[in-house]
Amino acid sequence: MTILLLSGSPSSPSRSTRLLQYAGEKLNALGQRTVSLHVRDLPAEALMNADFSDTELNVARLLVERADALVIATPIYKAAYSGLLKAFLDILPQDGLSGKIVLPLATAGSQSHMLALDYALRPVLTSLSARHVLPGVYATDAQVQWHEQQGLQLDAAIAQRVADGVQLLAESLSSLRHIQASKPPVAELMCCRA
Repeated sequence: MTILLLSGSPSSPSRSTRLLQYAGEKLNALGQRTVSLHVRDLPAEALMNADFSDTELNVARLLVERADALVIATPIYKAAYSGLLKAFLDILPQDGLSGKIVLPLATAGSQSHMLALDYALRPVLTSLSARHVLPGVYATDAQVQWHEQQGLQLDAAIAQRVADGVQLLAESLSSLRHIQASKPPVAELMCCRA
């Protein structure tokens, strides 16, 4: 099973992308396989025009399609997730997250927009048919610090919330594997219909 680490930040480096990478490292330590996609690296014109003849855009959509779960990270601007992430989610089919488990992460300047994950991003993920949207992790800039010498420094409460989210995602994937393994193959189902 594969987990797609989807960065919706328009800038590089960014706090949300560093938080995403941190979550990815925690998932890898649990034996989970991850792959990264940075929306800002996609061709802007193809993304904005939903140009499905663009190879890079189609590869990005295929990464989402083939993932079993996603960790989506975004900065919060004016009480909403990034426009870049919105543009990408808009090019997915209506059921583009069908059967997938999603862990949202967000960073912002203050606690003022904490509900943006629940009131802005969660409804979109649900409308794309996500199987389950896990409780999100929201961190302020003060809780996610980067230092050239020490690297990423997370507030203890945020580090714990990320650890809890990663653990819940891993457990959810394990349950999903178990459910999929217990289903009879389609051929068996077809032969039994009569």
